[in-house]
Formats: sequence, C-alpha cells, structure tokens
Amino acid sequence: MAYILNIETATKNCSVSVAKDGEIVAFKELNEGGFSHAEKLHQFISDVINETNITFSNLKAIAVSKGPGSYTGLRIGVSAAKGLCFALDIPLISVNTLQSLAESVIISEGYKIPMLDARRMEVYSAVYDEQNNLKEEVTATIVSEDSFLNFLEKNTVYFFGDGADKCREILTHKNAIFIDNKFPSAKEMGKLSYLKYKKSDIENVAYFEPFYLKDFMVTTSKK
Repeated sequence: MAYILNIETATKNCSVSVAKDGEIVAFKELNEGGFSHAEKLHQFISDVINETNITFSNLKAIAVSKGPGSYTGLRIGVSAAKGLCFALDIPLISVNTLQSLAESVIISEGYKIPMLDARRMEVYSAVYDEQNNLKEEVTATIVSEDSFLNFLEKNTVYFFGDGADKCREILTHKNAIFIDNKFPSAKEMGKLSYLKYKKSDIENVAYFEPFYLKDFMVTTSKK
C-alpha cells in the first residue's frame, strides 16, 4: 500500500492530491485566475492528509509537477516537495506537467496537444496520441498558421490548456478542435507518480531542479 502526495503548481491552478496505489483518495485545488500557491499550498497539503485519515509518516513519496510552466509556481511547488522529502526521508518523484495535462483528455483517435502559456504567441507544448504515447517532445513554440500541420493533415487534433485559447484564431484547420477549461491538476498525477514509484524512478532531492524549458526573464516597469 503506497500513499503518495502529489503537488501541482506549474500554472495558476494550485492543486494537491493524495493517491493510494495510484488511485486518488483526497483532492483539493483552487484556480481563481491568480497565483495563490504561496498562501494556499501548505494548507491544501494539510487538508488532503487529514481527509485521507493518515499522517505524514504514512507517505511513501512526494510527487511534484516538474514543468514546463510558471517559474514562480514551479519554484514554490518544488521547494515544498523537497522540504517534505527531507523531513520525512522519503523519495521525490517528478511528473512532466504536459504529460499529466494530456491525461485529462480522453479521445478515441487523433492527437492531443496540451499547451501552456509562455507569453505573447509562444506556448509550451507536446504531442500525444490517443493512448498517451509521446509523438513529439516538449518544445517552446511560437504559434503560426503552419504550426502542427504535420499532425493536422493526418487526423483530428485536440488543443487544450491555458496556452490554447490564444491560438484559436490562428490554428483554423478543419481538423483542429479546442477544449476549454483544462489545467494541469494533481488529480491526473496519481497514476503517473505511482508508476514511477514502482520503478524507483526518483529524483535526487538535493539537486533536482524544475524543467523551466526557457530561462527566467525579469521585466522592469516602463515607469
């Protein structure tokens, strides 16, 4: 019996779950359009542990969404996960953010392209088939009318995630379908983190860093 705490903070969705042998048994998240991770994350962790009627000592591992995504959000999630792993002396597991987002959409055929906003017309994306097999690696893409044509010409392509909205007017191919209100969530992390736990696919707690994909950019006010 393996209880794993899952933490997702790569976007504006602050999401936490506890899974037992890959099945979600407690879940809590908040997506109000702003970043609330610093204020809400540790309370959510405490809430799902209490809801599961276990203690922190019952946890076998901590899983965290590793990115790509928001620099600040990822730092908060990874810092919390590392702190718990050090304190409890248990393994750290990382889950690709786009992979878990892909798990939230079920299709019978075609391709799934989860997208995360990366400023302006750029998105972080990856391509998966109907069985969640990776068909194109994670990339930072500046979206144009020619983007993803090699997949759109073959079959139906489903776009979703907070980066997909700004692509609707550009990706107008007849095979493009957009799905609303999809965010990376700790709900989809349960199965993925358990599979990694069973294979002992874990991270070095001391040296693990989030997958930012792009360098962090600091902007200054024009004022």
